[in-house]
Amino acid sequence: MNQHFKDIILESTASSSLKEVEVIQSLWSGYGSIIRYSLKGGSYKSVVVKHVQYPDTTKHPRGWNTNLSHERKLKSYNVETAWYKEFSQLCDTSCRIPKCFALETHKDEVLIVLEDLDSSGFPERLHQVGWDEITCCLEWLANFHASFMGKKPSNLWEIGTYWHLSTRPDELIALEDKPLKKIAQKLDDALNNAKYLTLVHGDAKLANFCFSTDGKKVAAVDFQYVGGGCGMKDVVYFIGSCLNEEECEHYEDKLLTIYFDALKEGLKKHNPTVDFLEIEKEWRALFPIAWTDFHRFLKGWSPGHWKINSYSEKMAQSVIKSV
Repeated sequence: MNQHFKDIILESTASSSLKEVEVIQSLWSGYGSIIRYSLKGGSYKSVVVKHVQYPDTTKHPRGWNTNLSHERKLKSYNVETAWYKEFSQLCDTSCRIPKCFALETHKDEVLIVLEDLDSSGFPERLHQVGWDEITCCLEWLANFHASFMGKKPSNLWEIGTYWHLSTRPDELIALEDKPLKKIAQKLDDALNNAKYLTLVHGDAKLANFCFSTDGKKVAAVDFQYVGGGCGMKDVVYFIGSCLNEEECEHYEDKLLTIYFDALKEGLKKHNPTVDFLEIEKEWRALFPIAWTDFHRFLKGWSPGHWKINSYSEKMAQSVIKSV
């Protein structure tokens, strides 16, 4: 890391020195890394730094190396910067996110200096979850959606998530499921033209949630694909990231009840003039549409993906017949 960026970390945290502790993870396709730094001389013991370095060539793990893929990645980091600069302050403890200390763009590098959630009571990253953790995440999503209901996604993705149709033409061409391919545009239109839109996290998988030790509190990270959309897009993506097909089918009603109960309370707090019953009616009807839309992306992107299962296929067949 160059000295200019190191100085920004020190200045933004009022620290006298820093030391790299660990590389938490490398960013997708070689676009940089997320690093934890220890600090001395200030109020904070550590920070997490997202350091983006645009590569000359990219190596995508599934072979999708296209100019469109590269441009999507570049924009995603600009979007995340805009998110922390212009929108993140609207998140309260009901949809906890890391505090942003500094943002800097210099030539082909981006620096985002963030609160270390491990030090703030959210040290757990889980691969398997129980109902406490699932409930926390669905409540987080509901409060996030309630907070931004009707908000225009200026400087974010106009359509949030990384899998929506207009940003994935290559995957649509590769899709061999002809009935699903035929309705792809209708699915996209139904989601984008919903009456009630909010900001969606856009990548609300289990891996992007940080838990308290007791599993009763949660915070979320990674806002590269935040943008406008129907909240069901986040909900289906989260559910699919942590439950198998039998669990998805068996607990569908329970999961949606948890989410909508939390959305009702969240709207009372954040947007009390909005008609919750109208939102619930519209979004419940869009749940299978959102699920099938992600299924459409997966079947074109990675036909052998483990998330392509009988529950998703059955959902898709029902949607194909109804649209």
